[in-house]
Amino acid sequence: MANEKMRYDERDYAVITASQRLDANEGIFFARELEYIKAQSYDVQYPELTATRIIPFSSEAGSGAETITYQQYEEVGQAKIISNYATDLPRVDLKGKEFPAKVKSIGASYGYSIQDIRAARMAGKSLEQRKANAVRKANDTEVNRIAYFGDEEHGLIGLLTHPNIPKYVLPADGTLNGVVAGTADSIKFVNKTPAQVLRDLNGMVAKQLELTQNVERPDTLLLDHETNSDIGTRARSDNSDTTILEFFLKKNPWIKNVEVIPELKGAGTGGTNIVMMYRKSKEKLTLELPQPFEQFPPQAQNLEFVIPCHSRCAGVIIYYPYSIIMAEGC
Repeated sequence: MANEKMRYDERDYAVITASQRLDANEGIFFARELEYIKAQSYDVQYPELTATRIIPFSSEAGSGAETITYQQYEEVGQAKIISNYATDLPRVDLKGKEFPAKVKSIGASYGYSIQDIRAARMAGKSLEQRKANAVRKANDTEVNRIAYFGDEEHGLIGLLTHPNIPKYVLPADGTLNGVVAGTADSIKFVNKTPAQVLRDLNGMVAKQLELTQNVERPDTLLLDHETNSDIGTRARSDNSDTTILEFFLKKNPWIKNVEVIPELKGAGTGGTNIVMMYRKSKEKLTLELPQPFEQFPPQAQNLEFVIPCHSRCAGVIIYYPYSIIMAEGC
């Protein structure tokens, strides 16, 4: 981040001091406090929010980018057996497409009144850190929302709203009290036997392998809290001390990680839960943050100093939608 956005000296406050009538010592106190607060706030990395942990993020486009475009190429044509001195050699080439993603700004601010600054200095106390933390949390919450759900109004796509991610249809054969449940209830894992749940999880993997001819192999399983609690504690059988999830991970050759994501609860059609498998790699998908969270020099507004904050986001770019597979209703 540019030094002028992170550090201040007495010259930065010359105009502010004159207009707001802070004396030199108060101005220096404010400058030093802001530097401390900014450093502390910047260290707060998306608390209790999961998007940047689940989705590899990239800032390589740079803060000036208005659109992020990636290219995708497909090989066309094939070789064939030819005769001696043949002149009709088949042509093999590349066919390319471009996919643009818009970049949008996210903004918020916080501030301190003159009296806040003077009272803190007189008492020998630091300025309130929680204001800066609250702004950072608000920014990160918005990024998290966009990462999962996108923003249709502004043309941003999220992980759970991408139109080209394939879906696995869960069999509707779960039972309640020994009777086949209604369609919605019969899809839920909680109403299925351990064998049926394992069939569904393995079916998702098999479907992805089939669709991609074994090119894509998921390494991460995403579950909501309820589903994770169910299959993570329910025994695989009456005579087993291994849970359904433990057995699945032990036998599956590719999936090594399980992440519990609150956003999957109720995110499916009709408010159903979602289970998702994907390959966690920057080669497959990225959360685009051309400009991470930044804070600007304080601006004098009446009897207050306002600190503007800003970031830029282009949502999630999924380069290979078939590297992900999802199921609704679990």
